[in-house]
Amino acid sequence: MTDRKQFKLPDVGEGLTEAEIVKWHVQPGDQVEVNQTIVEIETAKAIVELPCPFEGVVAELMVTEGETVDVGVPIISVDVAAEGEEPPSAAVSTPVSEPPAQSAALKQDMVPRVEEPGMVAPDEPKRQPVLVGYGVKPGATKRRARKPSAAPAAAPAAPAKRTPQPVRDEVASHPQPVDKRTLAKPPVRKMAKDLGVDLTTLIGSGPRGSITREDVQSALTAEAPAPAAVPATATAPGVREERIPVKGVRKATATAMVGSAFTAPHVTEFLQIDVTRTMETVRRLRELPEFADVKVSPLLLAAKAVLTALRRNPGANASWAEGDSGAEIVVKNYVNLGIAAATPRGLLVPNLKEAQDLSLPELAKALNGLIETARAGKASPADLSGGTFTITNIGVFGIDTGTPIITPGEAAILAFGQIRDMPWVHEGELAIRKVSTLALSFDHRIIDGELGSRVLRDIGDMLEDPMRMLAWS
Repeated sequence: MTDRKQFKLPDVGEGLTEAEIVKWHVQPGDQVEVNQTIVEIETAKAIVELPCPFEGVVAELMVTEGETVDVGVPIISVDVAAEGEEPPSAAVSTPVSEPPAQSAALKQDMVPRVEEPGMVAPDEPKRQPVLVGYGVKPGATKRRARKPSAAPAAAPAAPAKRTPQPVRDEVASHPQPVDKRTLAKPPVRKMAKDLGVDLTTLIGSGPRGSITREDVQSALTAEAPAPAAVPATATAPGVREERIPVKGVRKATATAMVGSAFTAPHVTEFLQIDVTRTMETVRRLRELPEFADVKVSPLLLAAKAVLTALRRNPGANASWAEGDSGAEIVVKNYVNLGIAAATPRGLLVPNLKEAQDLSLPELAKALNGLIETARAGKASPADLSGGTFTITNIGVFGIDTGTPIITPGEAAILAFGQIRDMPWVHEGELAIRKVSTLALSFDHRIIDGELGSRVLRDIGDMLEDPMRMLAWS
């Protein structure tokens, strides 16, 4: 006897009220287990994978991909076994015995293990997400082994080296158990998705059979696909207008920017600086062993300059709060440093928590990881919330300066413009120097002109002469 349960869209954090169904990982009739990823949703902040709180068989997908639903709306129903019974099976099959040696070898082969950072193994207890209002039954610490629906063929002797190739008719004639959640790192999954390669059709050449970038490229070469046709979503010839729905990150960004622009009285000040010494410092840092495996850019020193300036001027690391007893300025004794990042989903501003405690090598690694995570669409709602000060690096687009809008809940934002050769008076003589322009927008309720100017001047002085960071640290 089975019981049909509905899984309602949960609040994944930060008081979000709705989300868009991006991709279903299961279909009606599929067997699911507790904490198995069943769907990807896009909130106003991030793409989140939701785990299943039940074990059973998918009965119905109640929401289609691309649809936006409110928190609390049922999105999937699952047939669950009654207490004390075996879970319902997705398909009934006659069990076939197998030789003990073959069974052990096959099961060993079917359980991939994680040996590299960032690799996702489906059966490793790397993370056990539990949703608000849901959870595993008390005492249920182990997942029940999945029963094979058909007898697998004899496992061949492992070759010395496996050559990646698409699984074609040979596999169809000799069926083997295939885990739908193929072992691959997130960047490889994104690459395959962008190139239209189905990872479940590949045999990996990486550790424990994981799929690598080379495997994906080999699959493209082997298949030699014909030129892709124009997508159906492309603008048809002769159409003079195109309407793009405003939702997800773009909708949240628009709402936040309007709210910030018309709530906080913005003031923007500009400062042009000679960053020749900063560029020399960047070059020297790249030669140090502490930075051998990390990207060092001028943004790293700009971030360090901001952290040092905020320690010297803590009043600029604050927020405005309205309470029953009146308005308050909340000065933060920690810095969650936000870095604006352009991503395929739009502008995201993830932040480094407690950035003031990081050494320069730690700050470099954290910045790289933060931006890569955001661009890969893996930034969590927690990564995108709680910032105290933001840097937007508009120089990467070849822009000199601008008037950035303050991130809601913060007091200021720094725009770091492009670095280019310009004539400059240096030590009394005209010379060609590396020059950049800084722009600091701040909330004039919190930061007056004197404090704002002092913060901007401090940042500029440290980028003109990075030795000041040591003197003021």
